[in-house]
Amino acid sequence: MLHFLYSLFFRLALPFVLVRLWWQGRRSPETWQHWQQRLGFVAPSPEPVIWVHAVSVGETIAAAPLVKELLRRNPAVPILMTAMTATGSERAKAMFGDQVRYAFSPYDTPGAVKRFVDRINPRALVIMETELWPNMIALTRSRKVPIFLINARLSSRSARGYLRVWTLVKPLLESISWIAAQADEDACRFLEIGAKPETVSVTGSIKFDVSITPSLRADAASLRATLGGASRPIWIAASTHVGEDEQILNAHQKLLASHPTALLIIVPRHPDRFDEVEGLVTSRGLSLARRSAGDVGSTAQVYLGDTMGELLMLYGVSDVAFVGGSLIERGGHNPLEPAAWGLPVLSGPHFFNFETIYAQLNVGNGLFITDTQEQLAERVAFLLTDPEAARAVGAQARAVVDANRGALEKVVNGITART
Repeated sequence: MLHFLYSLFFRLALPFVLVRLWWQGRRSPETWQHWQQRLGFVAPSPEPVIWVHAVSVGETIAAAPLVKELLRRNPAVPILMTAMTATGSERAKAMFGDQVRYAFSPYDTPGAVKRFVDRINPRALVIMETELWPNMIALTRSRKVPIFLINARLSSRSARGYLRVWTLVKPLLESISWIAAQADEDACRFLEIGAKPETVSVTGSIKFDVSITPSLRADAASLRATLGGASRPIWIAASTHVGEDEQILNAHQKLLASHPTALLIIVPRHPDRFDEVEGLVTSRGLSLARRSAGDVGSTAQVYLGDTMGELLMLYGVSDVAFVGGSLIERGGHNPLEPAAWGLPVLSGPHFFNFETIYAQLNVGNGLFITDTQEQLAERVAFLLTDPEAARAVGAQARAVVDANRGALEKVVNGITART
């Protein structure tokens, strides 16, 4: 009954969803492009595909090592990547080019999902993290297609929410062939909300398998040289959100009193906010350089990372990393990329979407939690003043990453064995 009401509600809401999509497309045309795919109208696949679904850019980046390994092991099996957001789709295209197919994920109405599944003919569905869409799962499983929930995480807050609609969630979890949980706590929560014990494993997070390639290091060193060289103190605030940028810029202004040559690299989470953040910077009288404009940035006080797909490289330019979505109640973002570079990681208090990973970094002494913009400024100043302490904390962060590598092989082996 609850599934029926869910589908009915989504059908009734669909016209309003499409109007909102069109409205967003006025500012960001790529959001409106290919709207037919969101209704299930995609090009038919001549042969069965492995369907990899990642809702947004963060999950798409997390899926990249998995997709690369699937392609390496069996290049003859086509892969279709889907995302709900334009940034996720664009990031996938930038990473893989013509190696895989791309589409926007269908809205979760029975008609849209059925059209989509009929056309792509999946041999397996791989869902990243916690994307439990009832019709996507039910209609895919009705074709006896194995479904995998990979890098699965479930916060205590989300688990409480799922328990309130347990009669809807339990059949979905019972339809999933394998849940590869990031940690014991995640596995226990999936069991609590209805997953079958025999389908749940703890593999760790494939995000620990982040790779810092020689070419990436070379690009980072080259950019660092143009921004002022090794002697200039540089910190990065990555994946920032509305209500957070202001606090970060306030912290940087305070930092400039003790470190007048310091540079802040700020990377907003959403591309449609690049111009907005530029306005926040200039309104404070801070000098700005933009990455997309090719600005040299050697004399700028703030460097705006307004390009797609370069965040990992920009971490390598920096001495200290603050990971956003955490000074506000957004739930945080992935701290493992700066940790893999050996940077000390700073975060606000709100990181419930990555609580297990943050706990590991905290136990490993590779992380500082800052509750306010004042604490953020003080901690950055301390780390920039004492490079030896910064290197020690960064080394501990990198040690946590290195100690937890290996999930990718477990995950790919599990999918291969069950497909």
